[in-house]
Amino acid sequence: MSNNTKGILLAMAAAFAVSNVYIFSKAALGEVHLAQFGFFWFGLGILWNLLFIFFFRKNISFRGIKRKSWGALLLIALLEMFGTTFFFLAINTVENPAVVSFLANINPLLVGFLGFLILKERFNKIELLGMGITLMGAVLISFKSKGNIGSVFLPGTEYVLMAGIIYAFSNVVAKTQIKKINTSIMALSRVVMLFILSLSAMIYLGLSFSIPQSAFGNIAIGSVLGPFLTATLGYLALKYIEISKASMVGSIRSLFVLIGAYLYFGNLPTDIQIIGGLLTMGGVVLISFGKLRISRKQ
Repeated sequence: MSNNTKGILLAMAAAFAVSNVYIFSKAALGEVHLAQFGFFWFGLGILWNLLFIFFFRKNISFRGIKRKSWGALLLIALLEMFGTTFFFLAINTVENPAVVSFLANINPLLVGFLGFLILKERFNKIELLGMGITLMGAVLISFKSKGNIGSVFLPGTEYVLMAGIIYAFSNVVAKTQIKKINTSIMALSRVVMLFILSLSAMIYLGLSFSIPQSAFGNIAIGSVLGPFLTATLGYLALKYIEISKASMVGSIRSLFVLIGAYLYFGNLPTDIQIIGGLLTMGGVVLISFGKLRISRKQ
């Protein structure tokens, strides 16, 4: 099997895994506080990652990580911690998880914008067209048909935007370190940081460590798919394919979430939001295709 095929299959698996995160996290957050959710979600995530390392990656060693890479690992973990916090705030705030998934398709646009500002990158016409379509779709998804001028956009939109900006920084840093730091160590570091944050919040707020069994069941299933599988598969995919190609494949996540939200919660986004979501998916494909053309020419 070629590296390209491996990367695409890993990216598809990561997309399917993360699509279920939207569903199970939304169900659990309907019963527990965000800090309680994080404590159990990421606590179980640590357990799954350690079991995976112990049984399948026995040769992993922290000693081989260079000093500069330790700094990058800490930065990635911190960025992922804040990005994931904003992501779950969005899941908790927005009624339908499919809407959050559609909005999350602005991430490639944000990565491109950061590349323009920081790295002075230039874009071809295909990328610019994709960015415009993605932005148009995001506006359609977020826009409220009713309300005053001060509440034009859906509550929770700002959390998706913040998460997207932070994830964009994190992806760029992770790509530079992907061959220097084992992917399992990357995945584990972010989960540990998020677990510490959740535990601190629980102690500070005086929340109970006892939660409903139904919430724990959703968290247990979601924690396998989220803190463990999604992160591990996502980092592994970057070993074999470019970020742009991984983003293109990952855009199918929104369709998985749309179907899952309908089957689990029995509701769908509005027609306008679905149209906007399809536009963001199309925009992601164009942005990614444009970047692939540049890389092949080089």
